[in-house]
Amino acid sequence: MSENCLFCKIVAGEIPSEKGFEDELCVAFNDISPQAPTHILVIPREHFASLDEAQENHRETLGHLLLTAARIAREKGFAEDGYRVVINTNEAGGQTVFHLHVHLLGGRQFVFPPG
Repeated sequence: MSENCLFCKIVAGEIPSEKGFEDELCVAFNDISPQAPTHILVIPREHFASLDEAQENHRETLGHLLLTAARIAREKGFAEDGYRVVINTNEAGGQTVFHLHVHLLGGRQFVFPPG
């Protein structure tokens, strides 16, 4: 746990969130500033700042985050219509909280390339 990290505090239960899923590796909760009708963040319990800082020992966690996002999309009923999974990395990549996290977005049509 990083002591000043917002997401570490959510994982620890120090900051309340609408957790929709949690297991031994990750926690999922609604984004407080949704960019789609469904916007869920899936975060690892272990703190590492970004995808750029991920190491070989994070391989299982990274795969688990993606599989969890797909599971949530199926459970929420929008997987068949489609959804977007995004990992913003570092400041120029749009990352604002420096604890790796996966954005799961659904419930509307998405365009490519994203803005």
